[in-house]
Amino acid sequence: MLDTTPEEPPASGDINQRIADRIRELRAARAYTLDALAARCNVSRSMISMIERGAASPTAVVLDKLAAGLGVSLASLFGGEQEGTPADPLARRNKQLKWRDPESGYTRRNLSPPGWPSPFQLVEVDFPPGARVAYERSGRESTMHQQVWVMSGRIDIVIGDELHALQQGDCLAMRLDRPLIFSNPASKAARYILAIGDAPAT
Repeated sequence: MLDTTPEEPPASGDINQRIADRIRELRAARAYTLDALAARCNVSRSMISMIERGAASPTAVVLDKLAAGLGVSLASLFGGEQEGTPADPLARRNKQLKWRDPESGYTRRNLSPPGWPSPFQLVEVDFPPGARVAYERSGRESTMHQQVWVMSGRIDIVIGDELHALQQGDCLAMRLDRPLIFSNPASKAARYILAIGDAPAT
């Protein structure tokens, strides 16, 4: 029987608070001060403080820098089960967290069950026409794997100085050890699935 429950994604404020709690939790687990994390990820101490208080809506680029400084994948900042709730191996569509990058307008949906122990995570991305996101990859202590599978539209991905023009059905495997740029040169939105290795590559 199909699940016909209406889709009710959490409000952006709830997701920003969840991100804030997750960053604060990871920083505390590593015994990093705000100054120490700022030095590791090249994000200002004041910005990190605002993000941890839920007073700022960080961009994807800022979150990626924080993830690098904390030694985790970007997807990990959206994950983790809520306190007091056991991890569930099933993530219903209407319960999957959605987040919108305030700079580029792209949205990402965490498909994988939050907090479930697994070496990889799945993320669904809707990328608007003309959008562009450039990630820095310097300063990472470990390299992670990622694969992109295009469900519809077109996505151009530049890894270092190498361009990959991806069409519907194409799948690209990447090592996240160089600067990375996602862009949509088309007039229509693109949708793709990310498979992210949440452990260092060997």
